[in-house]
Amino acid sequence: MLIGEEFRAGFEAVERIDRPAVSIFGSARVPAGSPVYEAARAVGRSFAESGFAVVTGGGPGVMEGANRGASEAGGLSVGFNIELPHEQGLNEYVSLSVTFRHFYARKTMFLHAAEGFVIFPGGYGTLDELFEALTLIQTGKVERFPVVLFDGGYWDEMIGWLRADVLAGGYVWPLDVESLRVTDDPAQAARIVVGEYERRCADAELPAGG
Repeated sequence: MLIGEEFRAGFEAVERIDRPAVSIFGSARVPAGSPVYEAARAVGRSFAESGFAVVTGGGPGVMEGANRGASEAGGLSVGFNIELPHEQGLNEYVSLSVTFRHFYARKTMFLHAAEGFVIFPGGYGTLDELFEALTLIQTGKVERFPVVLFDGGYWDEMIGWLRADVLAGGYVWPLDVESLRVTDDPAQAARIVVGEYERRCADAELPAGG
């Protein structure tokens, strides 16, 4: 599929998402039934129960857990899959999917579809998605939206480094670090994103000068 066709297919899929959505990221290598998998499943369920679609990379691990939780709660479960030589195959809990060859087209859809991100423990791919989102928010290329890091024990050292070295060195502003939210509670992860979405909707309805 040509890159232009990928973008068209992706945007057409996003248009079929008939409700607000969250993009959830994390390792494909997390086994089913593990604590991280079950946490992703609970987060997916919480978002579906709040009326949100759940968007993932459509693969195994954290992605499957989140899609599974959304599907089990009767929600819309979306997978933006990617062709890879290993690890990646579309999980059985996805009800709307597109398979991409190019990462940048795929990542555009994660951003275009979502009212917020929830990031679970993961490797290079997860970190790439996290820091690309933060860069786009910082530079004003996308509207500022919540980025929630799930599992404080996994992210604490990174947050500490951002504060002690990156922020202290003047390479980012305080808001760039403080806007990251950390939780171990699936329901709170959903409340953060849903609450921010509801506040933006309420602000948009204010009369001029209100």
